[in-house]
Amino acid sequence: MAKKVIYKIEDTPSFPIMILAGAQHVLTLFGATTLVPLIFGPAMGMDKLETGLLISCVYLAMGISTLIQTHPKLGTGLPIVQGSSFSFIPPVMTIIGVYGAQGPDVTMQYLGGALIVGGIVLALLGYSGIIGHIRKLITPVVIGPTIMAIGFSLAPVAIGSASEYWPASLSVVVLIMLFSLVSKNKFANIFAILSAIVMTYLVCFGLSKAGIFVAEHPAYINLDVVNEAAWLRDFKTSVWAWGIPKFSALAIGAILAGFFAVMIETIGDYHSCSYSCGVDDPDEKTIARGIGAEGLCCALSGGIFGAVGTTSYTENIGLINLTGVASRNVVRTGAVILILMSFVGKLGALIATMPSAIIGGAYIALFGTIGALGVQVLMRADMSSQRNILIVGFAFLMSQGLPGWVDANKAVFMPEGANELVTTLGGMIWALLKTQMAVAGLCAAICDNLIPGTPEERGIKTGIRKDRD
Repeated sequence: MAKKVIYKIEDTPSFPIMILAGAQHVLTLFGATTLVPLIFGPAMGMDKLETGLLISCVYLAMGISTLIQTHPKLGTGLPIVQGSSFSFIPPVMTIIGVYGAQGPDVTMQYLGGALIVGGIVLALLGYSGIIGHIRKLITPVVIGPTIMAIGFSLAPVAIGSASEYWPASLSVVVLIMLFSLVSKNKFANIFAILSAIVMTYLVCFGLSKAGIFVAEHPAYINLDVVNEAAWLRDFKTSVWAWGIPKFSALAIGAILAGFFAVMIETIGDYHSCSYSCGVDDPDEKTIARGIGAEGLCCALSGGIFGAVGTTSYTENIGLINLTGVASRNVVRTGAVILILMSFVGKLGALIATMPSAIIGGAYIALFGTIGALGVQVLMRADMSSQRNILIVGFAFLMSQGLPGWVDANKAVFMPEGANELVTTLGGMIWALLKTQMAVAGLCAAICDNLIPGTPEERGIKTGIRKDRD
């Protein structure tokens, strides 16, 4: 049975459908894309206005990145939305830990420099075609524990935010489960996270206005910062919003771990998107252009637009599968809407008033789901194989234990009195090995490619189906 696709990749729907379907993509990515800067802003010590600016920068960067990725010569040409990636959270937290005391501007400058270097490396791997050879080394046995480490390593971030006011955070979790798992309404399913956050926010706002939540309450909402924010943001603030990027071996070493995970996730997303669109699996050239575009987008995002790293969004691929609207022009319309939203200063300020406890509830649902997706990926391999059980167990255990030891023994990697070269290389290795997903991916990749195993065991022959059943 052929898969039902209402609008194919090359189709251009009527203008009203373009706008509505594009806006639906924006609403689908809105929650997750907004959560990432809401993690980084407070962690860097940003106030509400600065966090609002970061949110605006992220919207602009993601809109432009989506336009690049959906271009058939610059990117895959598939209707893939680019959004702020959870894969970059652990390495960015490492950067914040090193440079956070110098203030948010300096931290963002080092993050921007790291994204430029990492983005250029990824772009070269992609556009040169080298990625076609590297991807043969990345099997489900490698992808699974890497994604598990991404989600489960963020548990302290989720619990730390949620614990500020458990009633609000648990309300978000319960609502997400109701909307996504219990409700049979497709729109409730699509917008489960956004609906849960908005409803809980409105309740907290009502309790704040009624005087039940006072200024010191962790769920208190004050809209004064929204009144202070300008309606329209000056375009000049979109270029080097935090200052000229700075370069550090530590920051670069940490961010490379994020790029490693992003590359693994993205290759799977290209296959999923092709299947949802009813077209053949992407060939090596398409994957190479896509990876190259992701690197280019990350370099532009962090280096020029003052945002964070970007990657493909699985949620929006699911939306294509659900609606049958696979037109790249619809996704590009959504990207333009996102760019326009980035210049509404009050919007970013409003989102920045979100209490941490509400965001913490969304973190619990999202980060746990990301970790569980790693388990799902492992199902493509033969997990009844003792070989795979040992490799996955070893990689995941090392990801949970080694980074703590590495972090506490920084002097081992950067000895006092060592020359600059040793300190620089040691710092990069230290930053990589204190990032859980990098440890998981490296351990799994080394073991999986050195220890003999059949293609069926490794999951190589159980990829995305080419049929359209």
